[in-house]
Amino acid sequence: MNVLFFIAKRVIGKRGKGSKISRPTVNIAIAGVAIGITVMILTVAIVVGFQVSIRDKVEGFNADIQINKLDDNSSMEPAPINRYQPFLDALKKMPEVKHVSVYATKNGIIKTKTENEGVILKGVGDDYDWSFINRNLVNGSVFHPADTIPGNGIIISKTIANELGADTGSKLLIFFITRTRQADSSGNYGYEQRVKTFHVKGIYHTGLEEFDKDVVFVDIGQIQSLNFWTSSQIGGFEVDCKDFTKVDENEKAINKIVGQDLEAISIRKVNSAIFDWLDLQNTNAAIIIILMLIVSAIAMISALIVLILENAYMIGLLKALGMTNLDIQKIFILDGAYLIAAGLFFGNVIGLSLCWLQSHYGLVKLSQETYYISQVPIYLNWGYIVLLNIGAFAVSMLMLILPSFITSKVKPAVTLKYE
Repeated sequence: MNVLFFIAKRVIGKRGKGSKISRPTVNIAIAGVAIGITVMILTVAIVVGFQVSIRDKVEGFNADIQINKLDDNSSMEPAPINRYQPFLDALKKMPEVKHVSVYATKNGIIKTKTENEGVILKGVGDDYDWSFINRNLVNGSVFHPADTIPGNGIIISKTIANELGADTGSKLLIFFITRTRQADSSGNYGYEQRVKTFHVKGIYHTGLEEFDKDVVFVDIGQIQSLNFWTSSQIGGFEVDCKDFTKVDENEKAINKIVGQDLEAISIRKVNSAIFDWLDLQNTNAAIIIILMLIVSAIAMISALIVLILENAYMIGLLKALGMTNLDIQKIFILDGAYLIAAGLFFGNVIGLSLCWLQSHYGLVKLSQETYYISQVPIYLNWGYIVLLNIGAFAVSMLMLILPSFITSKVKPAVTLKYE
């Protein structure tokens, strides 16, 4: 094998010293591999970055799993559940559960002197994780839910603030249709209009317009007061998981402990349209990667054929000296491996450098109204990068096996005679 390495090295060295035919062809092949792996790294980094960015925003509004009343009632008021559930201790001790909080929602209409805007009020308690809102807060601050007297602070989106002409400190009137406190003589509940005053405490902006234009945050005590609930009644629980990839498994595990009256449902089902769209990006990424692998493989096949044809005399001489076809094939496959490795090296340097520049300086901008984010996102998963390199190297090497059989067609008598 040392002899094969020595000869393979001489072939590459000969090519580097000025061969007019193979040198440009082989350089193009190296460039083809480099461009291919660069595009593949950028594709994976951008697609995964896009998925993670959008997913984090959706999670910020809904959490990974919601636990609600299993109720077919289609009335305007959802059935409340008790916040002191017997399964809570077991739920919080589950290894995949990171955080559990209470919440409730209610539809309302914000009214100012000149504008009206329909919104969804999300009531949160003192156990709510504000990290997502704090990251996206553009003005003001979050409120701290009161234990006894519900605060009248409200956090609205920049989209709603612009439409209403509101700012921090602005007073907002919100109208609700709610069920009456008491039933009539027939035992039926009616509905009435109620109004509450809120003061804008903070303004957030995520760029995810589907949620920004609808969701506002208030003290859960306000929802309880509007619905005539007690302090122990809530709309449901939100569960944040440690690993999003296991959210469906966690949904099944949680459903086993919550009982028959409650239901755990994952964020993938609640926002199925968004996650189906994100999953579709995997198909686009796979198509790009396959195309780049084909381009790289074709470039390497062309380079190897040129090397073989240019070294036909050497092949004939080696055969005349007794070297087998298999050993000669190995020489050129080793040359191909060297060229592939060179292309991968340069491609990784270029691809990772571009990723670093984009992640630190945001050179490529996006329309947030269209893509939900203001710049091309980058997420480097080193496991994916390693797999891309291994896959590209393996596929390219496999593609070199067939053209290497050309060496077996070289006849020593012919090549040595005419050299």
